[in-house]
Amino acid sequence: MKNYIIFGASKGLGDAFVKGLPEKNDNVWIVSRSRPKSLDVNDGVQRHWIEADLALPTACDQIAAALEGHTLDALIYNVGIWEKEGFQEHYDFEQDDPVEIATMIHVNVTSPITCIQKLLPNLKKSENAKVILIGSTAGIENTNNKQVTFVASKFGLRGIGNALREHAREYGIGVTCVNPGEIAANVPYEEGAKKAISLYNGTRIPVQDMVSLVKCVVNLSKVSCVKEIHIPAMLDRNA
Repeated sequence: MKNYIIFGASKGLGDAFVKGLPEKNDNVWIVSRSRPKSLDVNDGVQRHWIEADLALPTACDQIAAALEGHTLDALIYNVGIWEKEGFQEHYDFEQDDPVEIATMIHVNVTSPITCIQKLLPNLKKSENAKVILIGSTAGIENTNNKQVTFVASKFGLRGIGNALREHAREYGIGVTCVNPGEIAANVPYEEGAKKAISLYNGTRIPVQDMVSLVKCVVNLSKVSCVKEIHIPAMLDRNA
């Protein structure tokens, strides 16, 4: 039996992790602002909702209180907000709102630091704990993205992973940063990979691929140290 906590799990990729990673009798704590529909899935997995807004500095304490005394085997930080007009042709960095910039940095960089810091005691209780940070190919070199704050935050997440890995190494906790390209996040996990592949002609990664990849890392022994994985779509020549 494994105990998971998945951040940003009410929809899209996070919802896929909640449905695809755990097995019968596993426990999953779901962190999100809105109630996840996965709570209604009846598959033998015990799902618990922690209603939290990661834009608030108090969220880490709230989440830690909900997990007090519990062992965590896998922490998946799957949160990454971007500019309101980001990834669109007309996007202009010079028009970004400073308040929006500060919020992105908090949610994408500060929040993973503080939340993981608070939950390390829970991870230390596990015999083979894993921390998975979901980054982006936008946070690696030469990917032609102009969203300054989002790109900076995803570069920052990789830095968090590198430093956290060294801190957690003595406790046998693995830390992996997974950097996907565009994901077909609007095609629900239960509708299958074939639909996502067909809909986007192979230009967006099916959520099922991400689930398979993370499941592999989570199930590795504590001997293996998987530092970082880049996974762009095969047809994405900019990643």
